[in-house]
Amino acid sequence: MAMPRFHTVAAFVVFAVSAAWVLTGEFSSIGSAADDAGEANVEVEVEAPAPEATTTTRTVGVIEPDFIDHNRIIRISGVTAPDKRSTLATRSAGILGELKVEKGDKVVAGDVILVLEGTERSAMVETARALLDQREKEAENIERLVESGIAPTTQRDTARSALASARSQLEAAQADVERLAVEAPFSGVIDQVMVEEGSWLPSGEPAAVLLQLDPVVARGEVSERDIAYVEVGSEAGVRLISGNVVTGEVRHISREATPGTRTFPIEVVIPNPDNQIPGGMTAEIMIKSEPVTAVKLPRSVVTLDENGDLGLRILRADNTVGFVTIDLIDDSPEGLILGGVPEDAKIIIAGQDLVSEGETVNSVPVDDGLVASTDAVASGPVQ
Repeated sequence: MAMPRFHTVAAFVVFAVSAAWVLTGEFSSIGSAADDAGEANVEVEVEAPAPEATTTTRTVGVIEPDFIDHNRIIRISGVTAPDKRSTLATRSAGILGELKVEKGDKVVAGDVILVLEGTERSAMVETARALLDQREKEAENIERLVESGIAPTTQRDTARSALASARSQLEAAQADVERLAVEAPFSGVIDQVMVEEGSWLPSGEPAAVLLQLDPVVARGEVSERDIAYVEVGSEAGVRLISGNVVTGEVRHISREATPGTRTFPIEVVIPNPDNQIPGGMTAEIMIKSEPVTAVKLPRSVVTLDENGDLGLRILRADNTVGFVTIDLIDDSPEGLILGGVPEDAKIIIAGQDLVSEGETVNSVPVDDGLVASTDAVASGPVQ
């Protein structure tokens, strides 16, 4: 009988082993065993209680400011100009016979600037004067005849009329001669000369420009917001482009705003006896108003509220933070001059940008040395 093959025997062995394993039922406990093992290894996670939140009260530095009386300074841009400016023109046609001035000459009111040739007009004056003498004599003779009853009164009326006509002719001839000369209407400086001797000049021809620079005027325009603080007679300083500061006073304030800018033209009159200040120079006009109650504080103290308003944070009586809007009166090298601050206010000058309105804070006073230095005051908390 032939022996069975090896792979046949191996197949039976595998089958027998598999059958024995199925009969034991261990396959049904594999999942359960795994579950039991999983349950044994499960760790119960218990949430730890959250740590209680801690609140920190910030510390700020405060001062009780010293109040001062300070003039509000209104600064506007301007330009200097002559107090008076006149273009002198001929009053009659003719040849320029004599030019009596040059550019830069100082003249006084009534000085002759130029004279036109007019020999024939002078002759007309002499003729008119001779006619007047004749009419005067005729009138005197008629008066005597009328008084003696020889001549009727109508001849007296005729003589008087002729005398009046002769007098008018003389006055007209003299006026015509006077129009040959051009005189200065006010004292000042000859700034321009536009004619030459020997030129034919028609009537109304511009001949020279006369400026009156004493006083000189600074002109500018003040905003409608500041117009209430400016009055005629108010003191004003004028800083010229050269850096020099001169003093004057407000002479005129327009009662009508410029339509395009809604600003009001003003004039500041400045003494200028030596004519050192020319017209047309750039100037900064600084007008002083009536003094107001204010405080001087470093620039770093000013802050903004939630609405973007400029102001100061103050410490209320209950140690909470408040906010007050301010009025910027002046900007000096030592700091800002501010109005609108309550007189009993304690102003937060350190840490003001780290606290908000209504927040409760601790406060410590700040010494004067820190307040006096603009750069030394920081917006950080007090250590």
